[in-house]
Amino acid sequence: MTQRQRKLAGTVAMFVLIIVYAFIALAVAVVLQVREANKIVELLFYIVAGLLWVLPAGVLVKWMQKPDAS
Repeated sequence: MTQRQRKLAGTVAMFVLIIVYAFIALAVAVVLQVREANKIVELLFYIVAGLLWVLPAGVLVKWMQKPDAS
């Protein structure tokens, strides 16, 4: 797969990742609010959820930037 093809596939995968992740984070946040979780737990959730998506996105970007095989 060329770098150009990886970038296209990675862009689509990143888009899907962010949408799916946002819906999952939203569902968990709603459950926390419905169950009236402790405000500290809720704050920690938002911090972790806000940063957790960076890990798979970073791996995906690293894969997209890999140079073409000679």
